[in-house]
Amino acid sequence: MDSPSIITQVSKEEANSPLREKGPLPVSGKKSHRHGLLRALFCCISKAEDDGGQTLGGGDNNTPLLVDGKNNSNKSAVKHLLPEVKVQDTGKKCVVIDLDETLVHSSFKPVNNADFIIPVEIDGTTHQVYVLKRPHVDEFLRRMGELFECVLFTASLSKYADPVADLLDKWGAFRCRLFRESCVFHRGNYVKDLSRLGRDINKLIIVDNSPASYIFHPNNAVPIASWFDDMSDTELLDLIPFFERLSKEEDIYALLQEHKSS
Repeated sequence: MDSPSIITQVSKEEANSPLREKGPLPVSGKKSHRHGLLRALFCCISKAEDDGGQTLGGGDNNTPLLVDGKNNSNKSAVKHLLPEVKVQDTGKKCVVIDLDETLVHSSFKPVNNADFIIPVEIDGTTHQVYVLKRPHVDEFLRRMGELFECVLFTASLSKYADPVADLLDKWGAFRCRLFRESCVFHRGNYVKDLSRLGRDINKLIIVDNSPASYIFHPNNAVPIASWFDDMSDTELLDLIPFFERLSKEEDIYALLQEHKSS
């Protein structure tokens, strides 16, 4: 299968820069075959790893929905991605949460202080994936699961992201998990189209470090800086009071705009 254009996670310095579309990073020598294989399976390659290590940001062999430049996907023929709202979440707003560089950072490069080590099979070979948890992710997910109907939505490979979520989500905060095949492919990017979820768009919020992921619904987004290894980071902890307030607001857009302007 030909590898499509990929989304690259932004570097630390580029975390707040405008939307950028990138192709595969150049590789050479004996690493080229391995990197080519990984690019075919994962959508994101982190520039933060100077040794050429990969960030696992998405992909499996399923093909996402294709949309044109005007986002004219035939949504009437597409089933909703989420099941019916559970009784426990009736009346709650829905928050879509990204995984890589939002909640965790993952790499094929061995990390001594990894929180999880996930074995991932690629072409018959098992690779160890080293996962670091973003500081305060435990407090964040626990509280989010109490306040909202939470959905994990990642452009990552499910056989990587699913076991990470199993270990990360101790409280069952994620009512549903969506992976790369649930994205749409738009202008070289894997986009999380909130209109396909089957929830009231006026009650939907997305938390994601990549502006490309929410290009169809920027007004529903809570941008978050890309995280790699800064253990002094407090962004998830700082967001909790904001989401506590947002859970009670009837008009999410006014508060979201206020947050982005602050």
